[in-house]
Amino acid sequence: MSRPVPRDELNLSLAVTSLMKGVVYRDTAETAWRHVLGLAAQVSDYVATLGLTIVIDEAEGYAFLRSKSDDELADLGIGRLVARHQLPLHPSLLLALLRKKLAEHDTSDAGNRLIVTGAQLRELVSPFFPATTNEARIADQADTAIRRVVELGFLRRMPGQDGEYEVRRVIKAYVDAQWLSDLDAHLAEYAEIATEERR
Repeated sequence: MSRPVPRDELNLSLAVTSLMKGVVYRDTAETAWRHVLGLAAQVSDYVATLGLTIVIDEAEGYAFLRSKSDDELADLGIGRLVARHQLPLHPSLLLALLRKKLAEHDTSDAGNRLIVTGAQLRELVSPFFPATTNEARIADQADTAIRRVVELGFLRRMPGQDGEYEVRRVIKAYVDAQWLSDLDAHLAEYAEIATEERR
């Protein structure tokens, strides 16, 4: 358990800039994490002026900034700071599958961290690509989806462990319980798309 930063040593700039760069994790950015926790109310007030809210999950050990809804932004007369982009199909699918895998992991006694290999990730997403005899092409497409999920911060390459990734628990905040409960329906939709592409 890390000790709290004394009040007079807390740094709002450090907390905000760390969050602006992406998700702040307790296990990989302990200093920034302690400043974010110690200044949560001030950070919340500051980022609200930019149309953002702070999300902190102390139990899971992460914090990040989320844009307010379009309706809230309109009421405040604030434009969206970061443009909303639709995530491509296969990275979206991989996120959903990883969220399901994390939920299953959490019901087991396998520990807090879910570690997967590149081969396991490819195996997860490959069935949803159009059928082809070119296995190398499917592997390349799967690797592209994996890289995108890494870039988004939902997977972390394990240092010193070639080809192994940690599923970051912040994924739970992005793929919510309702979406997860509807996952079978989503997977059926993806499978139908893949079937159409095969024709």
